[in-house]
Amino acid sequence: MSVAVTAVVVTFNRRDLLAEALTALRAQTRAPDRIVVVDNASSDGTAAMVRDRFPGVDLLELPRNIGGAGGFGAGMARALDGPADLLWLLDDDTVPEPGALEALLAARDRATAGDGAPTLVASRVVWTDGRDHPMNTPRAKPRATAAERRIAQAAGCVPIRSASFVSVLVEAAAVRERGLPVADYFLWNDDFEFTTRLLRGRRGVLCPDSVVVHKTRAFGGTETDPGDRFFYEVRNKIWLFTGSPGLSPPERVLYAGSTLRRWSRTFAASSDRRVLRRALVRGLRDGVLSRPRPTAALLREVGVDATGGAGGERRGTRRRTP
Repeated sequence: MSVAVTAVVVTFNRRDLLAEALTALRAQTRAPDRIVVVDNASSDGTAAMVRDRFPGVDLLELPRNIGGAGGFGAGMARALDGPADLLWLLDDDTVPEPGALEALLAARDRATAGDGAPTLVASRVVWTDGRDHPMNTPRAKPRATAAERRIAQAAGCVPIRSASFVSVLVEAAAVRERGLPVADYFLWNDDFEFTTRLLRGRRGVLCPDSVVVHKTRAFGGTETDPGDRFFYEVRNKIWLFTGSPGLSPPERVLYAGSTLRRWSRTFAASSDRRVLRRALVRGLRDGVLSRPRPTAALLREVGVDATGGAGGERRGTRRRTP
């Protein structure tokens, strides 16, 4: 049975990389049925470039930058406002190889079992030199059942517990049921929270045959000297561990331990630990003393209506290309 796939790409001031990504989407052996681009108030001519060079794209221009978390929330709300069985979520600096989507769909079909298709299928993410990108490695599923491992292996895949927004195919019905990303995260850990929430009690797989190139400036993981942005890592992890329904109590302990180890490596590798210490203190304070604003309320501030359905986030105001 044919399924409708909507690609959602969030961008901010990376016009040339976005153009390369959209060109690659258009050149897929199985192209997405629809492409939604969310422009997070770019100032580099991104919106004009999309209108001029990619007139078939549905362009949603936001009045201010609400980060990757808010951008993907707005984009998914827009996608769910139309016919969509699957959402293909991609960063603007992600260039999929020609067969990336076709491979995701084939893996989804092969991994379908008695409980249905997997909720999520993630791509293999590589850097510009072909090495697996450590920033975007999906987390293998701890204690996957024998049946899960067997189904995934038969599909040429690996069971996973979370994935990155760099390239992941998700079931639209699961998003409608369990809600959009938490927009107030702004950046970092939004995809971890969202995918663990979607996958709790459900199956997700990594498809090595689907390959995308993540064109970051440098090769490395999230612990590579983040500077002031470490604030978001700390605050959002506290929000996640104390408030998200995505993780079970044993998983909270497991991932909290790995988070502390990663923070230690971040400090050890930093060239300016004073900046990290300030960000750590701010993140701890805000993580403990505040909670994320409701996603629907935050999106409403930028003109996106996300009130319908469970988790509601379906409608959005938008500017369409002709």
